[in-house]
Amino acid sequence: MTAPREIAERKKEFLTTVDGTVVKRVYTPNDVVGVKEEDIGLPGQYPFTRNIMPAGYRSRLWTMRQYSGFGTVEETNQRYKYLHKQGQTGFSVAFQLPTQQGYDSDHPLSVGEVGKCGVAIDSLKDMEDLWEGIPLAQVSVSMTINATAAIILAMYIAAAEKQGADISKLSGTVQNEILKEYVARNTYFLAPEPSIRLVTDLCSYCSQKMPRWNSISISGYHMREAGATAAQEVGFTLSSGISYVQAMLAKGMEVDSFASQFSFFFAAYTNVLEEVAKFRAARRMWAKIMKERFKARDPRSMMLRYHVQTDGFTLTAQQPLNNIVRVTLQALAAVLGGCQSLHTNSYDEAMALPTEQAVQVALRTQQIIAFESGVADTIDPLGGSYFVESLTNEIESKATYYINQVDKMGGSLKAIEQGYIQREIARSAYDYQRQVDSREQVIVGVNEYRLENEPETEMLEISEEIEQKQKERLKKLRNERDNQKVKATLEKVKAVAVSNENIMPALIDAVKTYATVGEISAVLRETFGEYREPSVL
Repeated sequence: MTAPREIAERKKEFLTTVDGTVVKRVYTPNDVVGVKEEDIGLPGQYPFTRNIMPAGYRSRLWTMRQYSGFGTVEETNQRYKYLHKQGQTGFSVAFQLPTQQGYDSDHPLSVGEVGKCGVAIDSLKDMEDLWEGIPLAQVSVSMTINATAAIILAMYIAAAEKQGADISKLSGTVQNEILKEYVARNTYFLAPEPSIRLVTDLCSYCSQKMPRWNSISISGYHMREAGATAAQEVGFTLSSGISYVQAMLAKGMEVDSFASQFSFFFAAYTNVLEEVAKFRAARRMWAKIMKERFKARDPRSMMLRYHVQTDGFTLTAQQPLNNIVRVTLQALAAVLGGCQSLHTNSYDEAMALPTEQAVQVALRTQQIIAFESGVADTIDPLGGSYFVESLTNEIESKATYYINQVDKMGGSLKAIEQGYIQREIARSAYDYQRQVDSREQVIVGVNEYRLENEPETEMLEISEEIEQKQKERLKKLRNERDNQKVKATLEKVKAVAVSNENIMPALIDAVKTYATVGEISAVLRETFGEYREPSVL
């Protein structure tokens, strides 16, 4: 019998996933020996590896969102109406940096940032105008806001009530996820302890008043953007989830009274099969954590419901049209993995906020996957693949290691304070960049297949006049509102902040008097002090 011919492979070293998992030439049943049938199961059944819903996308497609917000509320409102006409099924609000950090647009630290990376929201008046002509009782809205999440949700509630909406019927998500801010984004202004108090007050309020609202979106996306591997993204995100559940239990809440309103937010990289395995592993792990660790009884408390955004880190300013292909692969991974909501990045986002044409292409990408590709016609179409099942187990094993390490340190907050999570992510980011620099990791158009003369790309420009216009809006607002009422409600916010009362009702009363984000945040700064990040080496 002739010996098999040795075949030269394209790399001398082993091929690996982005996560560093060695990829074998071929996978066989031997690679899934020991995989228990109950750990895979059927869609809609614990531990939900294959999908949280028994019919998957056959009953309902994922919510198609486009993360949008720029300049003034009027401009953003027009973009929302345009996207709605193009078939977008959910809105996702991007807020300007000053709003995210608790400053009004006329604050000295806001200079040069007004309307640049999101829409300027300073008061309830801005929130009202943002949704002019869009019935909030009939749409799903996601708001990417964290340090000031409670204030922004209070404005959203007040705006919806002004439209005549029953807040118990409102559907959507507020990110409200502060732990990852201390790891990856830094848009915080309070120390972790009072910040988590605001997070849990919001979650408690929603569990009692807004049953259809996701009160938190526990985020791994930003950690992935900062350089985390797939396993780190899952491990550190679920560790944050554990910490938030523990914080809610410490408030005296029953786990099944709030856990079904917890949602998650992950990135999708371009390595399709690794991402699919990541989503499957995360779903299974969270189900086990909730059932075994927290003794949840309601199956909805065990379901990991998650939004996916295609990864902005992978977008390149070089040959930006290549990003359409990257985003398509990432969106495909999210759908094959079973997401409930998806945002596809626009091809020009490595350079500027997206143009209308780029946003349309991004939305059409989702629609083509949904209606032309066939991948949404069956549930978990890659389930049972020797490679995918093996990789799912591999990611679960690595992510569990990180959870155990964080547990040993006393939880996510302690691990962050000790710099453990930041160091692990920084190490992974360094390793990845080293691979790119050495061309071990090929980035098409960047370190291979480059063009000498890049064609120009049309970009969206935010006018410098927007800042002055927003300042004038604020001045007019302060002149026309009842400032005595504003002062009284701000005093109430301060009194509640130092008590054990839930702060949400006081915030809602304050925003209804047109107290601004900056004014309310200033009260919280005065009450709790402003946080400065310690050095992490």
